[in-house]
Amino acid sequence: MPRILLLNPNTTSSVTTLMMAAGRAVASPGTELVPLTASRGFPYIATRAEAQVGGAVVLEMLAEAHHTVDAAIVAAFGDPGLLGARELFDIPVVGVSEAAMLTACMLGQRFAIVTFTRALCPWFRDCVDLHGLAGRCAGIVALEGPVPSIDAVQDQNEQRLVALAQETVRASGADVLIFAGAPLAGLAAKVVDRLPIPIVDPVAAAVKQAELLVALNPRKAVGGGFARPGPKSSIGLPAPLTDRMSHADAQS
Repeated sequence: MPRILLLNPNTTSSVTTLMMAAGRAVASPGTELVPLTASRGFPYIATRAEAQVGGAVVLEMLAEAHHTVDAAIVAAFGDPGLLGARELFDIPVVGVSEAAMLTACMLGQRFAIVTFTRALCPWFRDCVDLHGLAGRCAGIVALEGPVPSIDAVQDQNEQRLVALAQETVRASGADVLIFAGAPLAGLAAKVVDRLPIPIVDPVAAAVKQAELLVALNPRKAVGGGFARPGPKSSIGLPAPLTDRMSHADAQS
């Protein structure tokens, strides 16, 4: 029975609850999703600079929790800290953006990403490029205007998001749609009949990908680019991450 960590590097616990609901809706019987919300950082990560901070928080959180679970999900679209986490830890680590985009590639040739604020778009473009999927991306679009409450983004903007998605499908010719951003978790299931193409929920895709990787039981790389780095001392990091970086955890 796999235990999968749903790690929210944003500090908004209500968004963690939203993502847990989206994940539990598709999890296999016996899969246990373990929620964990960042205790420091930002209410939601929206820029490259914030993502750099969030990536460090991801590594700190995983250093504390990795030994208690079989896999982990970085539950913020943009996948902050994902590659570093795969390098450093032995368990499979899945990013919600990569999982959503790779799943979309199995449903059509090109996908479009719809999100709730323009501030996210540059970082999301970087994420598409990072995963080597620029040629499969038909576009990234966002609602106009401020975000007064991260908790209420989905409820307050459902009609606008659907209208934007419909226009994006017409304009871009996308085969698959992704609603991107942690506050939009679960929206795909609500509006599946209001759009003419498949919709991928990033959290749902990540849960299924994490289950698959646990079942496949791949070995941790001991060579190549994702082998665990050699021991290195550090100053001022939290004790669990210090121990992971220095290999002191392997000696205990």
